[in-house]
Amino acid sequence: MEAEKVYQVSELTREIKHTLEGAFGVLWVEGEISGYKRHSSGHHYFTLKDKNAQISAVMWRGRASNLTFRPEDGMKVLAWGSINVYEAGGRYQLDVLMLRPAGVGELQIAFEKLKKRLAAEGLFDEARKRSLPEFPESIGIVTSPTGAVIEDMRAVAAKRWPAAQLVLAPARVQGEGAAAEIADAIRALNASGDVDVIVVGRGGGSLEDLWPFNEEIVARAIFTSKIPVVSAVGHEIDFTIADFVADVRAPTPSAAMEMILPDAAEITEQIATLRTLLHNRVERIIGDGRAGLQALATHWALRRPAELVRGHRQRLDELVTRLQSSTTHTVENARLRFEHFQDLLRAHNPENVLSRGFAIVRRDDGSVLRDAQSARIQETLHIHLRRGELDAAVTTKHSPQES
Repeated sequence: MEAEKVYQVSELTREIKHTLEGAFGVLWVEGEISGYKRHSSGHHYFTLKDKNAQISAVMWRGRASNLTFRPEDGMKVLAWGSINVYEAGGRYQLDVLMLRPAGVGELQIAFEKLKKRLAAEGLFDEARKRSLPEFPESIGIVTSPTGAVIEDMRAVAAKRWPAAQLVLAPARVQGEGAAAEIADAIRALNASGDVDVIVVGRGGGSLEDLWPFNEEIVARAIFTSKIPVVSAVGHEIDFTIADFVADVRAPTPSAAMEMILPDAAEITEQIATLRTLLHNRVERIIGDGRAGLQALATHWALRRPAELVRGHRQRLDELVTRLQSSTTHTVENARLRFEHFQDLLRAHNPENVLSRGFAIVRRDDGSVLRDAQSARIQETLHIHLRRGELDAAVTTKHSPQES
């Protein structure tokens, strides 16, 4: 009996490689890009998929230099290449020679439609977005309780601001049902009222991996949150609907903690600077006060207070003398003016004129008769004397020449 052949792993893999690569020539494959990554070497790695299956693909640097567009997750493409087996990894892949767009993938179309509709409703408006608290005491984190993301965030928080309390609201961040868990966690943190800001995040991944953060239920939970929300989903180049709705977008979960928390080292340095400024200011005030007190203590007025009192007393006597002199002069002037007015009154007093034999003649209407020619014959005149009055009738008028 002939012994059965035993293959080494590398032998079997090489046989599979020859079989697959020989069975298929160069061919066109249509699919949707997922998990796209441009390596630092310049090679492009991604997955082509449809609803039922997927295949790994690679496009080497030399061929990628001929691309006329930028491949992105969710983009439907036509890839021209051959089947290749990667022996070290034990998997087959498509070695892409040429790549061209074939349309936008279903997920990308759904993303753009939801983005447009929510934007029209005002969920992305900058005016409604709130600023983050300057010194948060408690931070709510909505993410997976396992994995590197939560540990990275804890490490950043411990380094920057150890006093901050991190409250984890665990939720799946990938797969079916993850969106509902994320929305529930956001609402639970709002209901508790125990946190000052909420971070919603996860690490990087393909468009499918990040899709829970593109669901409407998560967008509306963020929009209705009474607590400011920071979206920290994926890497810096990844954008989700959650990023547009959130009050602040962080490029990564670790960057979110750096944005939220103050730097304890910087605050300590600022406090030290303020302490130095305050100390110098107090020293200057004390020094100025001490110098002022010394100047007062050595002032001549304090050394010779009696002379100061006597000087003020002499000044007071001078002022009293000036006041008395001014008062006397004012009173004398007032008396002289009073006597002058009295003489004027006496000189013009009608009674004095009448006492010398003069009289005042008036008509019936009370007017004074000054001219004899203006009187009428038989007119009754009233004569006012020094003592008493007389009524007289005009019988004759004489002109001044006839008198």
